[in-house]
Amino acid sequence: MAPRSFRRRFWQLRVARTLGLAERPVEEVREGSTLSGLWWIGFVVWLLRLSGATIRWHKPVASMFLYNLTLQRATGISYAIHGNFSGTKQQEIVVSRGKILELLRPDPNTGKVHTLLTVEVFGVICSLMAFRLTGGTKDYIVVGSDSGRIVILEYQPSKNVFEKIHQETFGKSGCRRIVPGQYLAVDPKGRAVMISAIEKQKLVYILNRDAAARLTISSPLEAHKANTLVFHVVGVDVGFENPMFACLEMDYEEADSDPTGEAAANTQQTLTFYELDLGLNHVVRKYSEPLEEHGNFLITVPGGSDGPSGVLICSENYITYKNFGDQPDIRCPIPRRRNDLDDPERGMIFVCSATHKTKSMFFFLAQTEQGDIFKITLETDEDMVTEIRLKYFDTVPVAAAMCVLKMGFLFVASEFGNHYLYQIAHLGDDDEEPEFSSAMPLEEGDTFFFQPRLLKNLVLVDELDSLSPILCCQIADLANEDTPQLYVACGRGPRSSLRVLRHGLEVSEMAVSELPGNPNAVWTVRRHVEDEFDAYIIVSFVNATLVLSIGETVEEVTDSGFLGTTPTLSCSLLGDDALVQVYPDGIRHIRADKRVNEWKTPGKKTIVKCAVNQRQVVIALTGGELVYFEMDPSGQLNEYTERKEMSADVVCMSLANVPPGEQRSRFLAVGLVDNTVRIISLDPSNGVLLRTVLDPVTGDLSDTRTRYLGSRPVKLFRVRMQGQEAVLAMSSRSWLSYSYQSRFHLTPLSYETLEFASGFASEQCPEGIVAISTNTLRILALEKLGAVFNQVAFPLQYTPRKFVIHPESNNVIIIETDHNAYTEATKAQRKQQMAEEMVEAAGEDERELAAEMAAAFLNENLPESIFGAPKAGNGQWASVIRVMNPIQGNTLDLIQLEQNEAAFSVAVCRFSNTGDEWYVLVGVAKDLILNPHSVAGGFVYTYKLVNSGEKLEFLHKTPVEEVPAAIAPFQGRVLIGVGKLLRVYDLGKKKLLRKCENKHIANYICGIQTIGHRVIVSDVQESFIWVRYKRNENQLIIFADDTYPRWVTTATLLDYDTVAGADKFGNICVVRLPPNTNDEVDEDPTGNKALWDRGLLNGASQKAEVIMNYHVGETVLSLQKTTLIPGGSESLVYTTLSGGIGILVPFTSHEDHDFFQHVEMHLRSEHPPLCGRDHLSFRSYYFPVKNVIDGDLCEQFNSMELNKQKNVAEELDRTPPEVSKKLEDIRTRYAF
Repeated sequence: MAPRSFRRRFWQLRVARTLGLAERPVEEVREGSTLSGLWWIGFVVWLLRLSGATIRWHKPVASMFLYNLTLQRATGISYAIHGNFSGTKQQEIVVSRGKILELLRPDPNTGKVHTLLTVEVFGVICSLMAFRLTGGTKDYIVVGSDSGRIVILEYQPSKNVFEKIHQETFGKSGCRRIVPGQYLAVDPKGRAVMISAIEKQKLVYILNRDAAARLTISSPLEAHKANTLVFHVVGVDVGFENPMFACLEMDYEEADSDPTGEAAANTQQTLTFYELDLGLNHVVRKYSEPLEEHGNFLITVPGGSDGPSGVLICSENYITYKNFGDQPDIRCPIPRRRNDLDDPERGMIFVCSATHKTKSMFFFLAQTEQGDIFKITLETDEDMVTEIRLKYFDTVPVAAAMCVLKMGFLFVASEFGNHYLYQIAHLGDDDEEPEFSSAMPLEEGDTFFFQPRLLKNLVLVDELDSLSPILCCQIADLANEDTPQLYVACGRGPRSSLRVLRHGLEVSEMAVSELPGNPNAVWTVRRHVEDEFDAYIIVSFVNATLVLSIGETVEEVTDSGFLGTTPTLSCSLLGDDALVQVYPDGIRHIRADKRVNEWKTPGKKTIVKCAVNQRQVVIALTGGELVYFEMDPSGQLNEYTERKEMSADVVCMSLANVPPGEQRSRFLAVGLVDNTVRIISLDPSNGVLLRTVLDPVTGDLSDTRTRYLGSRPVKLFRVRMQGQEAVLAMSSRSWLSYSYQSRFHLTPLSYETLEFASGFASEQCPEGIVAISTNTLRILALEKLGAVFNQVAFPLQYTPRKFVIHPESNNVIIIETDHNAYTEATKAQRKQQMAEEMVEAAGEDERELAAEMAAAFLNENLPESIFGAPKAGNGQWASVIRVMNPIQGNTLDLIQLEQNEAAFSVAVCRFSNTGDEWYVLVGVAKDLILNPHSVAGGFVYTYKLVNSGEKLEFLHKTPVEEVPAAIAPFQGRVLIGVGKLLRVYDLGKKKLLRKCENKHIANYICGIQTIGHRVIVSDVQESFIWVRYKRNENQLIIFADDTYPRWVTTATLLDYDTVAGADKFGNICVVRLPPNTNDEVDEDPTGNKALWDRGLLNGASQKAEVIMNYHVGETVLSLQKTTLIPGGSESLVYTTLSGGIGILVPFTSHEDHDFFQHVEMHLRSEHPPLCGRDHLSFRSYYFPVKNVIDGDLCEQFNSMELNKQKNVAEELDRTPPEVSKKLEDIRTRYAF
């Protein structure tokens, strides 16, 4: 053997022995084995061993595979547009909720808003526009997103899908400054669309039709301008002249090259017009002029034959009309509220607008940032605008978008909180409200004043619940209902609330009436098959039947033809206009002319069960004998001679409705005492008995799915919901099984136990349910189909920041804090001061009138939840601490903090030296200015919980030097993060006593988790830091940290080594310490150790490993490990700023993980996201997605076309129903 070869073998053996891989002789180690490639490692290891160094072998961290599911989609709306998307006369609304597109349709009769379609686009929707080709009747949707593509969608009502008609790529994906997508503008005649970036790039696409009337799109025409920032873009209405676009721009070239900052201060915004020359097929900058005020958005004025054209520029304190040619600028100040408590130096801007145009007139509704809507009209003189007129219209919550519909509705997509649909009752032309005009003489800087009032021109017709923004969430069963409730602190300012969410459909009670006894069943029937509404409600008692007629009121009748002296087993409409009543002794067939045919049971037998549809009746007699009747063409009910004997007693039976165009339903389902379900063929030619979705041809039963509904036997009732068949299942709780947006839902009703039900239709309630509960008859309506949770909201005063639950009383302690706000005391003081100034400013003769006005002003109390709270200015804070009973929603105690004290953290804890008493600690900042950051210090308020946790008794306040942003109980003491200092405090007589601190946290502590001796600190910018508390030395020592910088918003512990966290960019991660992590580290006061143990990346010497990364796409503000259903497995529940609720659930088997990984892979290729974003790169926005499968994508399997479903299922060696069942099973195992 050559010496070189021998040396290599020698080192292979060394490495084998050192690594503990082999105790084999040299000659057994072969070339090409695992060891042969590692011989050089052995050399290094051997040298290290010789030098006496200890080697720590790294064991791989156990993997965790998770499945992401959305329980409640985001509810905040960022954009809203309206149009005739389905091609009918009726208008719909398309809204974007961050990464979701949704189609809403307001019902013109009831005023309710129904969701027709919701689609996840797996991308960020930056802009949304509706357009219609000239002469068309249908609106298309243009979407600008972070995909670097412009996408045009068409709604297909027959399939209920958005179909992608065009997708044109123009740039890189991601939210970038110079890649278009942020702004969209459409030519009002539908000939062109401009898509613009925040900076530099603008592209124009020409839209047209081809010979087959299909929409075509041109290649892009560039309208770029370097060093230019864009603030807004609109299409100018120029009739059929060359399309024109108006942009608010700012050129920063000079400011960029001037280091003094003078040029930046003098840079003016410009209004630039771009013209698309259709003849030359290119875009030119037509005209540009500098603006006096800084504009924030533009409104297009109708042109051509409809109006004077041009644009309205909304800027701070002013609205200005501009157009080409000889048209002079018309400028009008924005009116302000009279006696407003706002900071007087603060400017006023319009934040959104809606345009309404008819053949004869047009007007604009523009809303200020206080929520006041003004109706704006233009006075013209031969195509020249002479004045702008503004009139106060009404006040609604501040909107992100408004839409005026032709049906006379105003849709308001609120910036925060619930969204509203209003009926426009009056146009505000003939009321007493003063009208302001640009022609009225005013000094420069002066404005008009108006008096806000309650709604006068608008009437609220529907409210869409929105949780956005969710700031804090706790999941617990405080109401002792077995199923935990979600307690969610959401909203902003005076429109905030604490909402209690329960899984279930909200039930509206239309009517409740007592009955003379306890009924056992109820049905509704129509007089004729063509009737829209039901005619009778039939209520069966133990020994009688009550017939009620449905009209304006519900009254008892006796001439209906029904037998009233017997209980009823079933009744329904038979044929076109006959009724059938099945009772224990026979069948009663009531013809339209009130002729009655009866069939009596033979001998002493009675009817025990029956099944009825439009043409067939099947009854089961005692002893298990089945008798079948069918209606002949003359309307006569005929008995079939052959009867069927069943092997056991019949407990239930059902017939499907007769399929359209057929004579009969072909199968009967019969349930027997022996726990079998039998399917019987009713074809006269085929008497085959078949055994347990029912195949429409063979009658085979397959795809059985089970769900536990409650402790009582289940009863099933057929009802109609949104024009489709649904099933109401009743046990100890009632459930509704229905299909909604291509997905099967089984949702409990949030209502008391019901015993029997039937569908109900009347003029007042077209799709209701009539049900009985003990001795009452109830008419119910289910309006919010598709909703996962129903909610109860309790109003709060300021924005809730955090809340904690007192474990003994189950009360919650909430801290509410608002910036730019006054406390109640300061408000009262300011009001008093203004009232005194009013009286002082008046002359002698007006003194009495001024005193009356001042008194009226002091008594005036407009609800802040509608009119908004006064804005106090930067650096002004208001806070309260509230103790609330979360079940009743009543406030048990309320502590108002002083002006400019802002509460940021709260904890409920016990101290080891005070026994069983509970304390509440609240961290407060004093005189905090956010930017540039400065703070006058902070306090930790200590309160004792008394009166069984209902009252807070003030003990003392402890001054600290920075913002105390995190508090956590720890081993009978308390840990407080003061700025970037981590401290342990104990309770003292006069204040909290500092016991120990660590000064090595990087920036600012925003969260603290504790387990045993370990403390996990969340840094606002540097992810997690693991700290060990050494009690004997009284030291807090950092022993590990994360390798990634994360801007942590919330965190929760999963186990001793594992923490889950979320950051402000919408990512969730799970980070785990390796198994060999040593937390027995020592502090190093001498600095000697620091010379050789530098750690990694200037951090701690030990690093945590990333187990999971996932981009949710919405900022997550709360994480909790919990179970959502009784007996369910644990999952990680997160809530987002946009009002979404989701869960991450662990896979329990490799097979499941493998299956869903393949489903996800196939869907990525077969069903790519709607707006052109790549799914994998979206979920890997900041960090590559790791160990998470996207359930939201997998569940889109159900909305795919059938042939694609079959292809994907075949690849997985399954059938489409089996794939759907797997998707449903994983959801119901952990949640709902």
